[in-house]
Amino acid sequence: MKQNITTLAVVTILTLAGPALAPAAAQQERGSDPEHTLPLTWDRWLDHDEIGERMQLMAETWPEFLSLQSLGQSYGGREMWLMTINNPATGSELEKAGMFIEANVHGNEIQGAEVVLYTIWYLMENYDRIPDVRRMVDERVFYLLPSVNPDGRDYFLDGTGSGARTGHVPVDSDGDGLFDEDGPDDLNGNGVIEQIRKYVPGEGDFRISHDDPRIMEPVPPGEVGDWVLLGSEGLDNDGDGRVNEDPVGGYDPNRNYGSDWQPNYIQGGSMDYPFQLPEARAINDFMMTRPNIAGFQSFHNTGGMILRGPGMAWYGDYPAADIRVYDELGENGERILPYYNYYVIWQGLYTVHGGSIDWTNDGLGVVSFSNELWNGGQYFNSPLLQEQQQDPDSPISGQRSRFFFDDFLEFGDQYVEWAPFDHPVYGAVEMGGWKKLSGRVNPRFLSIELFHRNMAFTLYHADQMPLMTMGEASVERVGGDVWRVRVPIRNERLIPTVTARARENRIVRPDILSVEGNVEIITAGWVDDVHRPGPTQRIDQAELDRILIRSGAPGRTTRVIEYLVRGSGSLTVEYDSQKGGTVSTTVRLR
Repeated sequence: MKQNITTLAVVTILTLAGPALAPAAAQQERGSDPEHTLPLTWDRWLDHDEIGERMQLMAETWPEFLSLQSLGQSYGGREMWLMTINNPATGSELEKAGMFIEANVHGNEIQGAEVVLYTIWYLMENYDRIPDVRRMVDERVFYLLPSVNPDGRDYFLDGTGSGARTGHVPVDSDGDGLFDEDGPDDLNGNGVIEQIRKYVPGEGDFRISHDDPRIMEPVPPGEVGDWVLLGSEGLDNDGDGRVNEDPVGGYDPNRNYGSDWQPNYIQGGSMDYPFQLPEARAINDFMMTRPNIAGFQSFHNTGGMILRGPGMAWYGDYPAADIRVYDELGENGERILPYYNYYVIWQGLYTVHGGSIDWTNDGLGVVSFSNELWNGGQYFNSPLLQEQQQDPDSPISGQRSRFFFDDFLEFGDQYVEWAPFDHPVYGAVEMGGWKKLSGRVNPRFLSIELFHRNMAFTLYHADQMPLMTMGEASVERVGGDVWRVRVPIRNERLIPTVTARARENRIVRPDILSVEGNVEIITAGWVDDVHRPGPTQRIDQAELDRILIRSGAPGRTTRVIEYLVRGSGSLTVEYDSQKGGTVSTTVRLR
């Protein structure tokens, strides 16, 4: 951090808070739209220091629920700030199902960080206003990491934006024994890495479009053009005959996880071994200490997708029981997020080896999604305009659509017009192109909808994490001091406490059903039909006061455990699951 974060937070409080905030009672009197406790704005992109300041500000504003920590430092020495949201009055965090939300894995995919910050703010602002928000904060714990790749984020925002996808661990991308020595160069100093075109009459393979002089289009077979495209703005800094081939970093931060990790010659950008990168290692180390994490969301961009694993075709699909869970979440996600499609990664996007959500699903037993934020179709925002985009005679078809909306919605702000430039190698050329915030990043005027809808999907996912409850127990005297005790145990939500893949891989501790009290357990078993006195599924285990349930508790299912006990007084029955919480009931024998 450039300055002490607490000092910066104080400055931010003075800047953002404005006049003294009205008491809660006064706010309620103002009707349906009360003032915010913390009136933050959401119309700009924050650098890493500003993210830290905003998180500190929120932690100081709502200390009862929020705790801020650093998971460690990025390669560049920036703190990986993580916020935990938990209501201690309703239990400790490890007793509740946890939702882990991360973003900005790739440095140029910035808007996910704002979604995460917005989520913290929204939950806190509405805890006393919206009953469902209060319920989720009380029942769940949230772990929120706005920027996995703070080095790449600042490189993107502070510089030209070129080559910011990667992290900043040095890599010899061109194999010459040097590291990061030939990245892009902003030759004309306008802050944009532009494309280069050169006029070569009758010798080129491109021509200027008749529809728009900004568009370069390849000439048809058998014809020649007057222009060649020479790539992006830069120089051959290391003298090897290539341009921009060894930029900062040069790897993919989302290829370094332990599930189906492959070496670099198979999966480009994977590094030398799983969890080599300090950022991936810090996240995994944290998650290993939080076995209660049952949901995982990673925000990327672009394309408008809700993605689940697996990332590779050869791996096969998930078990059928898990697919049913993912499908319900993903298909409802498509309704929450217009213009987004629910896909399997390798089918809807491309093959990914060593990706984070394959690791969290296969290695940690966590139901996991990756959202590709922003879909260009949202510019159109109507079926009619989408139809026009497909019409070759329409002014918004093909490449023209991007220019149309830049001209009329962003007033030409995102495109740098072609302009002459005397290149030190190529001579007289023209340079022009799109600015760094164009294309992959949504326009600011559409930010709040993107933030809120994606937050809503993650809260829906979090609400469907396992939630264990116990119903009213029944007690029946069999004879003398022998009693039949039945206790209903229910998972209220869609996601099971142990997924089918977690059972296959043996990566989640079995649920534990235990009994304490001055009683002898004669038999125990699951009741087949609570409405009939017929037999139960007897549990064949030597010690019945601590039963391991390796299959966990299926979603939206009630099972009734029956104990035949000898004794008097009372007994306590407890169901303990890592990912669904711990519940108990005390039964009196009388």
